Amino acid sequence: MGLGPDEVQLEAWDSVGKSKEKGRRKKKKDEAREETGCWIKFRLMGSCISSRSKVDSSISSASTHCGSKSTNDGSRDQPVAPVLSGSTTTSNAESISSASKAGEEFKVASQLRKFTFNELKAATRNFRPESLLGEGGFGCVFKGWIEENGTAPVKPGTGLTVAVKTLNHDGLQGHKEWVAEVNFLGNLLHPNLVKLIGYCIEDDQRLLVYEFMPRGSLENHLFRRSLPLPWSIRMKIALGAAKGLAFLHEEAERPVIYRDFKTSNILLDAEYNAKLSDFGLAKDGPEGDKTHVSTRVMGTYGYAAPEYVMTGHLTSKSDVYSFGVVLLEMMTGRRSMDKNRPNGEHNLVEWARPHLGERRRFYRLIDPRLEGNFSIKGAQKAAQLAHACLSRDPKARPLMSQVVEVLKPLLNLKDMASSSYFFQTMQAERAAHTGSTNGLKSQSSFTRNGPQPMRSLSNGPHASPYRHSPKPGGRQS
Repeated sequence: MGLGPDEVQLEAWDSVGKSKEKGRRKKKKDEAREETGCWIKFRLMGSCISSRSKVDSSISSASTHCGSKSTNDGSRDQPVAPVLSGSTTTSNAESISSASKAGEEFKVASQLRKFTFNELKAATRNFRPESLLGEGGFGCVFKGWIEENGTAPVKPGTGLTVAVKTLNHDGLQGHKEWVAEVNFLGNLLHPNLVKLIGYCIEDDQRLLVYEFMPRGSLENHLFRRSLPLPWSIRMKIALGAAKGLAFLHEEAERPVIYRDFKTSNILLDAEYNAKLSDFGLAKDGPEGDKTHVSTRVMGTYGYAAPEYVMTGHLTSKSDVYSFGVVLLEMMTGRRSMDKNRPNGEHNLVEWARPHLGERRRFYRLIDPRLEGNFSIKGAQKAAQLAHACLSRDPKARPLMSQVVEVLKPLLNLKDMASSSYFFQTMQAERAAHTGSTNGLKSQSSFTRNGPQPMRSLSNGPHASPYRHSPKPGGRQS
């Protein structure tokens, strides 16, 4: 904040799209050498093809699927993954030259490093598949290595490890989200926000360079790993994520509404410190006498606050609701939306709400994979906090700074439920009612199949930038 910005002039992308069809026809005549799996040479860089259904909106976080080569050029969710390419100026340069020169200005914080495309191509070892970390909000994410204090690529395993995110070429919405990432993360510095190191603007290439988060996303650990996250780690992650939101709402120079708070956007460093990523949907908060921001409804099914979905009125309390959903996911080990669950349990919030307000019934919410290895007092406090965050009345929801204060004491509580007589009795009743075998089978099936968290309020899931798993998904706006 308060950093001296450098002005950067960008050519408008709306007219660039009009010349793409010519480029596609030309591409068909050129050599299109196929790589293994889903890797094919596509225009300048190539395309990371996903088999999920496409949705023409602006939100995604879908998992990378290398089983299908079909594309949908009209969709915002077509992921782009750079593959080895010999030139950075051919057909794309022709596209740019035929575009209108209407300019769009935005400010880049002076501490950001400006990379060339060739530097990032070398840093990621030519964007080879082995460097692919997964798919982020608007393109594929690759692991790379650069100088500690410069932009030059270095040998893998040396220098500074980074994550390089590429921009999908499928339209103006992706460009808008790219600009939002630069504008917000380039100026917002906090331990619980992913650090943006630099960017690349070259021809029609748009790339971002972030600090590398070695433990990937919270989504991965909650839903795609066989070993459950310990309770204390879950509370540590909840606290870190809450601090990130509190900073955006109450401490930043200008209030920011994150608008897409969910498990796939919470990344973890080596010590399980949580950092918020993907600011493509973030909005400046209301200022002065304004109580809300009126905007097109975007976000993720199961996470978006009901009043925002109904009215399009966005406030910081919309993020608080989303935090309540994620806290509930951490408590239960269930996804916010899961069609594989029995009837009445598809929507996590609606299923859990009756249990949240009762002192004893909250036990039924706790992830059975923890097998009683959680704090009774901590779980009670977490359930009460989730209940408050999920209030149907936005004004009744707490501030994120209040959420932080509630979570701080919960990290090191030692009153384990496994030694509780009531918990043991409840476990016996649960086993008698459902059968322990069926319970385990249901849990493993859920973990394997997963839900489809739809990143826009239209359709389409949005996967973690650090997930590489063949699940259905799609970004839209």
